[in-house]
Amino acid sequence: MVNEQVDDGFRPLIRVRDLENRFGSHVVHQELDLDLERGEILGVVGGSGSGKSVLLRSIVGLLRPSAGRIEVFGEDLQQLSASARSRVERRFGVLFQRGALFTSLTLAENVALPLIEHAGLPRSEAEALARLKLALAGLPGKAATQYPAELSGGMIKRAALARALALDPEVLFLDEPTAGLDPIGAAAFDRLLMTLRDALSLSVFLITHDLDTLYTACDRVAVLAQRRVLVAGPLESVAATDEAWIHDYFHGPRGRAAENAARTA
Repeated sequence: MVNEQVDDGFRPLIRVRDLENRFGSHVVHQELDLDLERGEILGVVGGSGSGKSVLLRSIVGLLRPSAGRIEVFGEDLQQLSASARSRVERRFGVLFQRGALFTSLTLAENVALPLIEHAGLPRSEAEALARLKLALAGLPGKAATQYPAELSGGMIKRAALARALALDPEVLFLDEPTAGLDPIGAAAFDRLLMTLRDALSLSVFLITHDLDTLYTACDRVAVLAQRRVLVAGPLESVAATDEAWIHDYFHGPRGRAAENAARTA
């Protein structure tokens, strides 16, 4: 199997160096460096247009960078053969912002699809496993036969999470998982994420604007600005950085409320 000789317990699971992403004359990232450590929940924040989703798509292999190096499990993703790259990418689980569920399929069918296509399981076995993944994501048994149009926003997020967990990934990528959820639903999702991280030994790359999520669930925070990672570290040290956007983001009314809530939880 690929990576068995290069994985170790000391190097970051993901190591991004000198990343550049450009679309024509528009430069999104330049000389961007970032690590995802084993077992952590890393929150990635930044203003609109800072390229948070572009960064995620670059790491998971959906977008080829203009320059730079992305090492995943100790391998340079750009240098792998198609088959080796596919094996690496199967160790990822991805939850896109809008869930990206197939509307014509039930939840069990949605979650079973990667098990059929990538793991080669018979449909009956795949759907049985899909029901377990849906339960793991906190959905009731009856949800398996429902269609996305019948679900609340919170249930769609959980169903998409179940599909991201289908192939037992080591790294989970989440793009705004609590966007559109009410505060109670968002808080429940944060608790679920921490429980799954601990139970399944996951490492999590989490794009979010949700200050409550940052204070509640994230071990470290990385701020994208000026085409790069401006600062990355524990939230307290990041929030203390002397930079205008960071100060306004973490020390405005919502930031103070999220910090106070985390302290009293």
